[in-house]
Amino acid sequence: MRPTAHSVEPVPAVWTGRATNRIQWLLAVAGAACIALGVELAVDSNWTAGIVPLVMSVVGCVAAGLLMLYGTLAFVHVAVTVDSDFVEVRCGHMGLPRRRIPLSHVVGADFAPRVTPRQWGGWGYRWRPERGTAVIVRRGEAVVFTLGDGRTFTVTVDDAEAAVRAVRDLLTPGHPGHAAAVQG
Repeated sequence: MRPTAHSVEPVPAVWTGRATNRIQWLLAVAGAACIALGVELAVDSNWTAGIVPLVMSVVGCVAAGLLMLYGTLAFVHVAVTVDSDFVEVRCGHMGLPRRRIPLSHVVGADFAPRVTPRQWGGWGYRWRPERGTAVIVRRGEAVVFTLGDGRTFTVTVDDAEAAVRAVRDLLTPGHPGHAAAVQG
């Protein structure tokens, strides 16, 4: 790690950060309950209305449950890595969806002290024409990457100020990582 001109804290060569939303586990449980209900209907059903309503109910419950389960587990947490080549954002336990932004495409980074899911229309991978793209897993601090094409990419992550310092340090001319970022 090396100190920068604008801070007394050393900036690591590779910065990593995470953010977690434990409340979304409740939504995952609700999704599992929908799947269980669909299975229960399929196995132990004595519907007298016919097979079509039963199949529709089973398929609906299982599909809704799978969507809720995947949608919440994919965005329970986010991991961000910043190094001299890329900014990488990985979501959930499988790391999907994942976005790798070459550092050569990043022109700046800013700290956002208060980002809420409400501002972006909910949790998850979001796009809003007036705001750009975002990965929102919880409310709180975030880092806003400004890309070379003028678009922004916002990620809620713990210690976002350190991520901003790391990106700004890597983008500083004269920094060893800056030459690699410009060539990339």
